[in-house]
Amino acid sequence: MGGGVGELGARHVAPVLAPRIVTQFELIEFAESPQRFHGRELLDTAEPHVWWNRLTEPALVLGSTQRVEHVVDETACAEASIEIVRRRSGGGAVLLIPGEVVWFDVILPTGAVAGLGGDVHAPMLWLGERLGHFLAPLIDGETTVKGPGMVSTPWSTLICFDGFGPGEVLVDGRKLVGISQRRTRAASRLQCCWYRSYDPARLVELLDAVGCPAVEELAPVATLDHDDVRSVLSGFARSL
Repeated sequence: MGGGVGELGARHVAPVLAPRIVTQFELIEFAESPQRFHGRELLDTAEPHVWWNRLTEPALVLGSTQRVEHVVDETACAEASIEIVRRRSGGGAVLLIPGEVVWFDVILPTGAVAGLGGDVHAPMLWLGERLGHFLAPLIDGETTVKGPGMVSTPWSTLICFDGFGPGEVLVDGRKLVGISQRRTRAASRLQCCWYRSYDPARLVELLDAVGCPAVEELAPVATLDHDDVRSVLSGFARSL
């Protein structure tokens, strides 16, 4: 989710109507820890699903290349009862608190959508265009979708929501939906989240003090606190 050097290239949201082989995505609900949810494997017979996980406990989730000893204040996490989890996709750290974040993965079987080709970022762009188009009526602000390429800030390798990656949804230039990706031969697992409420100080307090940013140095983050997340995600699944 985010991180890297490039140009913003954000676009006004418009549906990209690539030919589809899949006729419908199904919303599947989970209620489990971030560690257990991240550990779910994609089957060789992966189906087109939207996996929504209603978090049962908080966690600080690190990108695949981040090392705990270089990033995290383990004592602060233990005192706050925050589990430290590593995801298999790249990007920076994300703080997940039950009730404060909407976390869902889109399972896109290989070959299920025509026209994506072999570009590793194509599934993220495909998803972001559709997600931005679907969410726009629910949002008070200008919704755009990050185009190809990555945009970095001084802190985006450390903190996911400080940078922009392909397909990520922005509101008035602030990141709303972060997207990362795990790929197997069977499918792409597009891992997405947005915040219902966001306090960057809570994240900063859990990071190693050496090289840690001040809160005012971080990019602002957009939030979306909808009353009925289930209806939003089930509607989104039907729209794919």
